[in-house]
Amino acid sequence: MNGSVQLPVFKVSGGSLQSGNDILAVEEPLEIRLAYGSPNSLITQNLAVTMRTPGNDEELALGFIFTEGIITRDTDIDRIEHVFTSCSENNQNTIQVILNDGVKPNLLQAERNFYTTSSCGVCGKTSIQAIRTVSSFATEPLDCEPIHPGLISSLPDKLAEQQQLFAATGGLHAAALFNNEGNLIFIREDVGRHNALDKLIGTSLNAKILPLTKSILLLSGRASFELVQKAAMAGIPVIAAVGAPSSLAVSLAKEFGITLIGFLRNNRFNIYSGEERIKIPVYENSY
Repeated sequence: MNGSVQLPVFKVSGGSLQSGNDILAVEEPLEIRLAYGSPNSLITQNLAVTMRTPGNDEELALGFIFTEGIITRDTDIDRIEHVFTSCSENNQNTIQVILNDGVKPNLLQAERNFYTTSSCGVCGKTSIQAIRTVSSFATEPLDCEPIHPGLISSLPDKLAEQQQLFAATGGLHAAALFNNEGNLIFIREDVGRHNALDKLIGTSLNAKILPLTKSILLLSGRASFELVQKAAMAGIPVIAAVGAPSSLAVSLAKEFGITLIGFLRNNRFNIYSGEERIKIPVYENSY
């Protein structure tokens, strides 16, 4: 299976020891480079090294430079290609995004080389206001019927049905995009939750369906500041996470008018912002 590897292990059960095999998610570094200027004067810059699960690398690179505000539209891109390097055992671990002639990237967002790990996301965001200055799309106000809670509650099961790598390895995060009727649009998996979302947004950018103002984003883990930031960049109005949000994620969601849902499991969830988008039949004050 793509993105997984089978390795020998010793399995201990009930005091007995057996040899066997286990399927693990692959984690490898990916260097993302940007090339821009003119054919006679091409400038190349290293942007990031991220630990990711191989697969959908082009979408990952595209989603990354978009959600970082370095480009604003898919037409900025000429092509994306893997770069062959002499020092790497795996020549598929460097990818280069080449911009069209004359396109000037916003490199204020890349004053230093980013380093990301599979757990922490891209560091260096200093304020919510800084995100607003580079956001390409504004989250649209509610202009349709509120979403029924039952539809929200049904999304984790729909995600689980599609998480092939997670089912095999138990070691991957997923980001899934649904429409307002609860139909799956795209799903992407990765060892890094931020990579999974970059892959999802890069895929959507390639499909020319941004802004994603009529969609619901489902995250298989927690909702961090970086993930809400990336969703805001794509114009996503509703984010639902199986895990908990952080306090800064809630603040950012409120600033951008995003509906943020957490602890979505067992037919229950908490709404941290944007409750007007969810059809709540009865409001009970628990205080």
